[in-house]
Amino acid sequence: MKVNRRILEWVRRLRRNLLAIWFACQHPATPVFAKMLAVLVAGYAFSPIDLIPDVIPILGYLDEFVLLPAAVYVIFKLIPKPVLAECQARADAFLHSHQHTPRNYVAALVIVLIWVGLLAWLWAQYGSSIVRWIDAALD
Repeated sequence: MKVNRRILEWVRRLRRNLLAIWFACQHPATPVFAKMLAVLVAGYAFSPIDLIPDVIPILGYLDEFVLLPAAVYVIFKLIPKPVLAECQARADAFLHSHQHTPRNYVAALVIVLIWVGLLAWLWAQYGSSIVRWIDAALD
């Protein structure tokens, strides 16, 4: 029971921190490099599609449990403390107002294009072999 509460609290903190990063992207005092990294991380985090689908065992949750928290940590180190405190306060207010988490459909489109490109490359490399294998199996 305690473990479930700790995990739930960790997820809430991660969501708050991702929202703070989202607000830091829009803050004029955020350094350019931090903004660029924050845009990538927040865009990916709020995309309705994962780069690594959760149905893939172990790897599917790698982004949520390892990559996103590590990226948040790095971005927090790049953002000035007063800006970060202000963005975290905005994130808290946002969460307390029960607004929906933003969605980033541009990031979702990029992820879909990456998968389509990967599938096209795989088909170009192995498509004829797959067709021959299927023909041989059907004969």
